[in-house]
Amino acid sequence: MIDRSLFGEEHVRRYRETGGEVGHIWNGVPTLLLTTTGRRSGEQRTTPLIYGEDGDRYVVVASKGGAPRHPAWYLNLSAQPAVELQVKDERFHARARTAGPDERDRLWRLMAGIWPAYDDYQAKTEREIPVVVLEREG
Repeated sequence: MIDRSLFGEEHVRRYRETGGEVGHIWNGVPTLLLTTTGRRSGEQRTTPLIYGEDGDRYVVVASKGGAPRHPAWYLNLSAQPAVELQVKDERFHARARTAGPDERDRLWRLMAGIWPAYDDYQAKTEREIPVVVLEREG
């Protein structure tokens, strides 16, 4: 059962207020806050996402629960790959890119090991769900 007590804007607010003490672990898995720049509005948008770690890089999945279209945050970072991350109480700038075919399978397995429902989400949609690599800048 998924705990919806922390979701969307409330999740972001509580995560920020507590430096991740509330919200970093959500339903038993780690989450980060990803802030992208709206591709049309130019406004900052923050989304809590399940993440994995691959060396010093962070990995997230643009699943949108297996919906037929990519999530807005993915479209935003595709247009503007400069993003901000918050992991626990640390905020920093990063660059986002979609994992290429040579690394996607390995990173998908990493992420499905953290959140097995990703395999179900992929089975529900005809689109290939993107795996996103986030690399710290500076």
